[in-house]
Parts: sequence; C-alpha cells; structure tokens
Amino acid sequence: MYTILSDKEEALGKAIVNAAYKVHSELGPGLLEKVYEACMAHVLSKDGLFIQRQVDIPIVFDGLIFDEGLRLDLLVEELVICELKAVDTLNPVWEAQILSHLKLTGKRLGFLINFNVPLIKSGIKRYVI
Repeated sequence: MYTILSDKEEALGKAIVNAAYKVHSELGPGLLEKVYEACMAHVLSKDGLFIQRQVDIPIVFDGLIFDEGLRLDLLVEELVICELKAVDTLNPVWEAQILSHLKLTGKRLGFLINFNVPLIKSGIKRYVI
C-alpha cells in the first residue's frame, strides 16, 4: 500500500536529499557521523527550516513513560526524521531503528543517510509509514 504524504512532507524530503547531496559533494566520505549531522543541520537551517539535533524519544509502555536514552539524529520541522551514518556497510537493524522511531514519534517520513559512500545517491534510503 502506498502512503500519500502531505505537500510539506514531500518538500521537506526534497530539501533533505538536496542537503545530503550538498554536504557529501563538499566533504565526501570518510568523516565522523557527528560532522555530517552538524553540516546537515546547518544547510537545512540556512534553508529556513527548524532543525532539532539528538532528539530524545520517550518510550510509552504499559501506561508509563520511559526515557531510556533513545535518540534520533535530526528532526526536520517536527515532521521528518533523519538518521545519519558514516559506515562501510549498513546494518539491517538501522532500518528497523528508523521504522521504530517513526512509529514511536508518530511521524510518517524518515531518511537513513549513509555518507560513507562514493555516490550519495546510493547512501540515501527513504521510509514512509
């Protein structure tokens, strides 16, 4: 089943992909994840978007709220989640992680972006729930 996103979500998705291309084209692969995170946040902020870094995600279980250190890398306009990596090989658990983050936060669009690739196109994965 294909999920339809709002125009704003789609526009944010394009802005995120464009920012990833800009950061990767200037820095290339081989740096630490936190460097890419800071640069992505900067580029998106320059575009006038509200960016939050290292956002805590509370876990609600059995009517209780647990703050157990679960964090997402970037939250764009309080609508789109970006998980950033700088690794040689993506671990399948990271796909489960971003899907869990989307479910826990009630967001619908997320990106898993690995900057440690020769072409950023192959490092961007989009998730919609």
